[in-house]
Amino acid sequence: MQVGGVPSRLVVATEHDELLEAAREIFFAGDDEWFVLGGGSNTVAADEGFEGTVLRVATRGVERLDAPEGRVRLRVQAGEDWDDLVRHTVDNGWAGIEALSGIPGSTGASPVQNIGAYGQEVSSSLVSVDFLDAETGEFRRIPRANLGLDYRTSVFKPTTATAGRRGVITAVEFELLDDSALGTPIAYAQLATALGVELGSRVPVADTRRRVLELRARKGMVLDPSDRDTFSSGSFFTNPIVPREALDAIPADAPRWETAPEPRDVAVPLGEQPAPPPPANDSGVKLSAAWLIEHAGLGRGFHLPGSGAALSSKHTLAITNRGGAKAEEVAQLARYVQSRVAAEFGVVLQPEPVLLGLAL
Repeated sequence: MQVGGVPSRLVVATEHDELLEAAREIFFAGDDEWFVLGGGSNTVAADEGFEGTVLRVATRGVERLDAPEGRVRLRVQAGEDWDDLVRHTVDNGWAGIEALSGIPGSTGASPVQNIGAYGQEVSSSLVSVDFLDAETGEFRRIPRANLGLDYRTSVFKPTTATAGRRGVITAVEFELLDDSALGTPIAYAQLATALGVELGSRVPVADTRRRVLELRARKGMVLDPSDRDTFSSGSFFTNPIVPREALDAIPADAPRWETAPEPRDVAVPLGEQPAPPPPANDSGVKLSAAWLIEHAGLGRGFHLPGSGAALSSKHTLAITNRGGAKAEEVAQLARYVQSRVAAEFGVVLQPEPVLLGLAL
């Protein structure tokens, strides 16, 4: 977003052992606040800067491991650029993360909020993460089942109730489908339409990547220096999941999706279609944050008077820096959006990016 101040100290680690050494020194110094930074695309920092140490993870490397027949296993260093990894898998005809093309940031950050788009989530191909725990000093490999992966969250993501499990992810292991022709079944209606196929169809991974990048670009979600709509942290709010009784305050024509708990330790095999969703239960209903924002009277391009921050002119879920915006202006607009949606529908939208030194 190109907002926010600078930290008191910045440490950049480019090698795995260097990362472990630097992290241990920072974690156990005991006299300094610290923050682990990946690519920075999903972080909004305060204008005053950060009174502490920022550990920038810049390690690179992709290692192919032994895998069952028909599968590919990769151990990827945390600082590896996420879209570079997706491009690498698509170039090799490996399926599983092709619909996550164009998402900015680092690979180590991908499990933190269980990144997802166009019918795929990183959880569907994730095997484990290598993690140095800041509380215990223990370095170990944590399997997917113990990561608490759910919609845009994990055991690592800070929430209003918890700081999340603190430490640094140093590497991530993935298992992909080794199919030089076809990707995983298309599970998102907009992508299926763009590809001209039915939901559940399988198409070449390169076709999926190309269409996803086109769709993201239309929404201002691929960085373009000439397009101010792309100076954002992506979707600023998550789609809210509300209890069923809260639907009385939501218009009948508002988009909604049933949600149901799924066993996060049982992955849907790559290349197979997911099972039909279970019957409606008490886990809640997911609403469209974009719909709520627009129907609370805040259209594309909305901004507060005199502010350099505005909703994207392409879709209302992104807060953008129109030029010279301050972090506090971003936060003010986010608070205003929250208040309007809460007043209109009784739903409090939650931010998706990590807020460093800012509060909504």
